[in-house]
Amino acid sequence: MASGNNKDKKTVDAAMASKPSDRRIKERFPATCLNVQLSERGFFGRGKNPVSVNCLDMNRYGMAVQCPRPVEPGARLYLQIRGKYINEPRVAARVVRCQPWRTGFRVSVQFSYCLDQKRYSRAVDNALSRIEGFYSRLAG
Repeated sequence: MASGNNKDKKTVDAAMASKPSDRRIKERFPATCLNVQLSERGFFGRGKNPVSVNCLDMNRYGMAVQCPRPVEPGARLYLQIRGKYINEPRVAARVVRCQPWRTGFRVSVQFSYCLDQKRYSRAVDNALSRIEGFYSRLAG
């Protein structure tokens, strides 16, 4: 990891070490117009059949979606994120929480690139930061 990434990495590490209720290190922004496909990761990195979900909110570290079926906490996922000028075809994530919500389930996910130093990807960080920036401007 380049030295410019150390500040971001330390922030992520501090958040991961805190209590689960304090895990969100940055405000999430409504992103209901994002099109998201969720697929659970299978063996050898293959994704299982994708399901369309409604994005509720997001930031560069995670996202909450409304899903028609429950997904086990700890499950590894691939997310396909699309919107106007946005196409991120295979963002790895992990389920943090799943609870009944409205007509389905609210699934909270954390993007895998920020879970530890070995998984860090500047390209994914930049792409998700760009998406976050777009929705933060819409919210503000």
